Amino acid sequence: MDKKLNFDSLPSSAYVHIPFCRRRCFYCDFPIYVVGDRARGETSGTISQYVELLIQEIGITQSFGQPLKTIFFGGGTPSLLAIDQLQQILAALDRRFGILPGAEISMEIDPGTFDLAHIAGYRRLGVNRVSLGVQAFQAELLKVAGRSHTIADIFAAVELVRKVEIPELSLDLISGLPHQSLGDWQDSLTKAIAIAPTHISIYDLTIEPGTAFGRYYQPGASPLPTDETTVQMYQMAQQALTSAGYEHYEISNYAQSGHQCQHNRVYWENRPYYGFGMGAASYIDGKRFTRPRKTKEYYQWVEAGCVVDCEVTPVNEVLLETFMLGLRLPEGMSLAALAVAFGNEKVEQIYQFLQPYFDKGWVEIVDGRLRLSDPQGFLFSNVVLAELFAEFG
Repeated sequence: MDKKLNFDSLPSSAYVHIPFCRRRCFYCDFPIYVVGDRARGETSGTISQYVELLIQEIGITQSFGQPLKTIFFGGGTPSLLAIDQLQQILAALDRRFGILPGAEISMEIDPGTFDLAHIAGYRRLGVNRVSLGVQAFQAELLKVAGRSHTIADIFAAVELVRKVEIPELSLDLISGLPHQSLGDWQDSLTKAIAIAPTHISIYDLTIEPGTAFGRYYQPGASPLPTDETTVQMYQMAQQALTSAGYEHYEISNYAQSGHQCQHNRVYWENRPYYGFGMGAASYIDGKRFTRPRKTKEYYQWVEAGCVVDCEVTPVNEVLLETFMLGLRLPEGMSLAALAVAFGNEKVEQIYQFLQPYFDKGWVEIVDGRLRLSDPQGFLFSNVVLAELFAEFG
């Protein structure tokens, strides 16, 4: 497509979905498979079978000739993989696409799911960035959220990661949990900053249909914090983390200088990427495709040859996706690049449509780039994007 805003037209990033979890967290609507407290991957036939299917999918997938610069193992709980299973997957990726020396290889890990031998094995295989699913530093909130780890597990996990010298450590926190107070949130932020990870992700709880929280709670109703309180939580995080020297480089993400997640920037800049595994999305050759979310259907899809049956994304959808993703970044998007990709007339129409949000101070143009202000524009990003989609969708 000649009008895609993709500066790197060939994919050089891969997302690999590992769907296995010890239990389903109460807020989770990701495609996962609960394996309980069974032995980890080396003796679990279910995980071994899935790894075989993943390798089969990777081997069938067309390579576009660019070696991988970033690989992200998400889940689920990728730290339930045995060392040899991770090795098999990485070897399959290297055979099919090549992996650049020094490529960013990220893995989501949960406290209490790995020991020193396993994290050392991951490090030897090239994992150089881990994202630790902390979520909260209060035992009662971990229980409310359905998490399986303890506060002690968090600090033990951090110690293990540092012992094997994985250079990039990110912590995930969730705001807006049931019964979570501003004091709880301040305590979590303080403890996260004291650990001094290179990266911190802050996610506002979303109540998804079909989850345990979706059955228990109505959005905006007690015991969930009020909208006013969650706005305060967002502002508290922004102030605390930037004061501690973290760059607010994406709506939900903060990093020390030079430690942004390069893989996630591929998504936000609307660049192409491979996706592998149950429920994984890919964006290749102008086609955005999501694999089957259920185990049986995914296995059948792989056995049938991994046919990607979808159309090239229409230009207007690419435009809206570009705004939806690009406005998550504080630098926003280049107006000149938007004009080249979509035409001056379309950019002017959008500029005129956004005028009320310029007046509110939510949207601004700085150095030829259209962006949301921080924190106010970020706080109201959903309002701005919903109006854009309604007008231009």
